[in-house]
Amino acid sequence: MTASTQIQYLKGIGPAKAKLFDRLEIATVEDLLHYYPRTYQDRRLGAPPNEYNSDALVVFKGRVLRTQEIPARSVLIFKAFLEDERGRQIECTWFKKRMYRGFRFDPFGQLKKDFCMNSEVWVIGRRDDKNNFFGNKVTAEEQYPADDVLTQLHAGRLTPVYALTEGLTNKQFRLFVHEALQTESLAREPEILPSFLISKRKLLSAPQALKSIHFPNSLAELESARRRLAYEEFLLLATAWGIKRTQTKILAKDYAYEIKKTLLTPFRENLGFYFTNSQKKVINEIFKDLCSPRPMNRLLQGDVGSGKTVVALCAMLLAVENGYQAALMAPTEILAEQHFLTFKRILKGLKVNVAVLTSSTKAAAKKKILKELSEGKINILVGTHSVIQDDVKFSNLRLAVIDEQHRFGVKQRSKLKEKTSKLDLLTMTATPIPRTLALAFYGDLEVSTLSELPPGRQPIQTEAATSKLAYDRVRMEVQKGRQAYIVFPLIEESEKVSAKAVTEEFEKLKGVFPGFRLAILHGQMSQSEKEAVMADFAAHKTDILVATPVIEVGIDVKNATVMVIENAERFGLASLHQLRGRVGRGEHESYCILVSQRAGSVAKERVDIICATRDGFKIGERDMQLRGPGEILGTRQSGELEFKAGDIFKDRDILYWAIEDRDELLAQDPGLLKPEHALFRRKLAELYEKNWHLIDLS
Repeated sequence: MTASTQIQYLKGIGPAKAKLFDRLEIATVEDLLHYYPRTYQDRRLGAPPNEYNSDALVVFKGRVLRTQEIPARSVLIFKAFLEDERGRQIECTWFKKRMYRGFRFDPFGQLKKDFCMNSEVWVIGRRDDKNNFFGNKVTAEEQYPADDVLTQLHAGRLTPVYALTEGLTNKQFRLFVHEALQTESLAREPEILPSFLISKRKLLSAPQALKSIHFPNSLAELESARRRLAYEEFLLLATAWGIKRTQTKILAKDYAYEIKKTLLTPFRENLGFYFTNSQKKVINEIFKDLCSPRPMNRLLQGDVGSGKTVVALCAMLLAVENGYQAALMAPTEILAEQHFLTFKRILKGLKVNVAVLTSSTKAAAKKKILKELSEGKINILVGTHSVIQDDVKFSNLRLAVIDEQHRFGVKQRSKLKEKTSKLDLLTMTATPIPRTLALAFYGDLEVSTLSELPPGRQPIQTEAATSKLAYDRVRMEVQKGRQAYIVFPLIEESEKVSAKAVTEEFEKLKGVFPGFRLAILHGQMSQSEKEAVMADFAAHKTDILVATPVIEVGIDVKNATVMVIENAERFGLASLHQLRGRVGRGEHESYCILVSQRAGSVAKERVDIICATRDGFKIGERDMQLRGPGEILGTRQSGELEFKAGDIFKDRDILYWAIEDRDELLAQDPGLLKPEHALFRRKLAELYEKNWHLIDLS
């Protein structure tokens, strides 16, 4: 049996049970060995039951003194009285549901077999606090004969606990993993990591790491195994990105840019404000990339309100004045429409044809847009996922901008690149990513950061409060001539349910704010309805906008000074920070008020963090810690950041090792063509070439 053997052929599994493993994405013995425990229970011998808390796990080994069956009305009870190694007598109880009349199966058959008189048994359970004056009663959960060699997998050790599916138990799963670890191929399995790196970092061998991650003999051994496996994960991904970066740099553009300023100069004069020093620096970096002979691949990150959109528009205008087309892909229709309206407004008077394409675009309008796009009559296309549909054909697309990078997966970003063989790509995010992480996980991207906000912005006062206090603040601000947002969370079941819920709240709020002009905005409205609502709010024809999080990004109304976020505990950190960024855009003092219901510890921590800091980088990093990088960086659906052993925050030192060692490895062997690197190269191909086409190792 080898690592590639199908899981159904492992002893005790078979075709039927293999279907349960399919749910866990376990197809082979190798998959099973790399399905690491979710946590561990300390089942080493501990204190007697009376020294445990009632909810703590009790583990002991004892000699059977006697057993007793007690029939009750609804349940069957089995008791065993044991003497532990300290001579204490412990009473253990098992409960079973009463079967229907005539049922011949003995529910306590296995217990009777395990608890023969004077036999030694391991028992795992919880202390029973009912009528337990001496603290010697235990509600048992598991039992194992002490003389069974396989008992050592379940008791008397740090015991692995796996995240499983219905139909599989941890007891079964531990046996299957143990069986897989006994395969001869595991002991002989060659090492995929380069030997000089194993020596340099003093790492465990692969077989030893796998044995110790599943069945560690100590916490120190477990940590050594986990760090070895984390290093392997980090090194593989870092190397894939390193190769990708090299391949990108080799590509040569068959087109060129020239800074003509036929559009850029009048655009800058029409803006009505000056660029910040940070914006000037980033624009120069982007223009330098565009004018280079290689395709641009740059990540633009900046806090909410730092002016990313206007920087991106400068890049698009450079493309247009050189006769090329540009596309901007946004994650939501409302953001795409907001970009479109903003572009139309600030490009007024310039000969730039901008169009918007979303799933809500009417058939006739879409047909016209597609025709003009293919003929080159549209200079800038703004849209959602609709931009990457197969029927969207550009005449001369050369620049693509992706807004809110973390909302799109790798495959969607790749599909946009497929629109043309050579493409300059600018991706933007308001969820700042620490530079090391950006280089590790977007390894083929150069990183630009907008580090300052435009002058004149007032700091936003953020606080947690009740709905009554929040609405009092809304009332005060609206009476001063300002405007306000009241945002309700999306309901997970569906957008339709969320729309219904926010509509009901809207009707209630009409009674709370009599005499004020209220409007509603949610994802179920048509494109024209959304545009009309936003236009009215921007023109101050509306005082209070009640909405779902469709306004999270891209909305820019300088007169809006209050953001009330209802059920704030249901929003992520990044979303709370984004919503807060919808106010504080003008010269007036602004407020963000978080209204929470019953919040758990993590939800409360999110609210506390938002109240305590306005630093987007701190918020972005803490959000990664709370939610995980895959969700934030837009990679969860592709699996590239779903580390099984590593944690990019707790294992920063290992991450730095991986990046440093990746550079050393590729400097020695850029194509990984040396015989000693063949297995590492094969693993790279399996993970990052075949699965989601990150690299080309052909």
